Amino acid sequence: MPDLASIVKAYDIRGVVPDQLDESVARDIGAAFVRFLGAPAVVTAHDMRESSPGLASAFAKGATSQGADVIEAGLGSTDLLYYASGSLDMPGAMFTASHNPAQYNGIKLCRAGAAPVGQDTGLADIRALVEGGVPSYDGTPGSRSSRDLLADYAAYMKKLVPGIESIRRLSVVVDAGNGMGGLTVPVVFEGLPVDLIAMYFELDGSFPNHEANPIEPANLRDLQAKVREVGADIGLAFDGDADRCFVVDERGEIVSPSVLTALIAVRELEREPGSTIIHNLITSHAVPEIVREHGGKPVRTRVGHSFIKATMAETGAVFGGEHSGHFYFRDFWRADSGMLAALHALAALGGDDQPLSALLSHFSRYVASGEINSEVDDQDARASAVEEAFVSRDGVESDHLDGLTVQLPDASWFNLRASNTEPLLRLNVEALDERSMAGLRDEVLAIVRG
Repeated sequence: MPDLASIVKAYDIRGVVPDQLDESVARDIGAAFVRFLGAPAVVTAHDMRESSPGLASAFAKGATSQGADVIEAGLGSTDLLYYASGSLDMPGAMFTASHNPAQYNGIKLCRAGAAPVGQDTGLADIRALVEGGVPSYDGTPGSRSSRDLLADYAAYMKKLVPGIESIRRLSVVVDAGNGMGGLTVPVVFEGLPVDLIAMYFELDGSFPNHEANPIEPANLRDLQAKVREVGADIGLAFDGDADRCFVVDERGEIVSPSVLTALIAVRELEREPGSTIIHNLITSHAVPEIVREHGGKPVRTRVGHSFIKATMAETGAVFGGEHSGHFYFRDFWRADSGMLAALHALAALGGDDQPLSALLSHFSRYVASGEINSEVDDQDARASAVEEAFVSRDGVESDHLDGLTVQLPDASWFNLRASNTEPLLRLNVEALDERSMAGLRDEVLAIVRG
């Protein structure tokens, strides 16, 4: 059996196929998942990778061997799987490696209602069951059936975004990166006043054009060029399983996910005044400022979808956003959806006469470094050296909610976090202007890199 410790991550199961993850492992995980939850039924979906249908089928065999019925939704995005889990009120399994290269695949698991299953909420138990050998089930095996949920998913998404069907006509370039947006976007956009210019909509898990990872600027270059070439109003880029969305404005400039978080937050606060909005601690400080200015209650969390979703559940938050392009919606079972973020961007733009750059100028207040990784031998020692260098200064505040966050009196701040899986320290810096940001960034990096 492959080493499960190498593929069971904090939030999902992910590894190289078939060396780390194969159909026998998928079958055992299917059996263990049902055994652990005591689930009478499970819904599955899979992405366009060559290995995905086989892994999904093997998982279904394991699940039915433990007496569970399996509804197979077939090809779909991760947020389609969340829709299936929420609307059918049953646990779900999505077969995807998201933005990872072609040789990878994985499994994202959730409980009924799209509630996440992570290392501390079931993955460790499922791994232990597989490693110990899942006990045989002496009842009647479950059944397998297919169900096409794409049209229902599309209708539900549009229902969650008020005004989307009455916007002014927009020219929209979408780069699906040969991922699942190529399946879902045409169906969701059908009937909307949108002139769609499609890029890389062919489902191809070998990713022949570029990696389906829009957080890397290099993977947005084709989209930026096409937006400028055709004079489009907006560009949208989805990752491989289409649960993340990045936006490009009419000039071809990349829109920060923090800016998109603030925009969607304002829209949700217009719908439900006084609501709580979640943001992780490395989104721009403009986000909580704007939330307060619009009468909302900003709540800061650690980085990672399990923390966002848990805090949303605790606070009843209507919306949450992360710097990485993940956006979470209370009315979508608190799950993340790149499609809903895209529809909100279209609704905001199409309900206004301004170009996107002008519309978003109100939401961009600071200059950010982006995430900078440094390989270090001793993460704790380097982080402690940074803290020692800053905390004794006048007016400096710090906390350890997630790594080290330091707030300076001139509105500059930085966060330094250790990677859970690699010998890296991750630095994010924000300041009022480019010069201040660069100075603070370079000062911290000089300590981190010795």
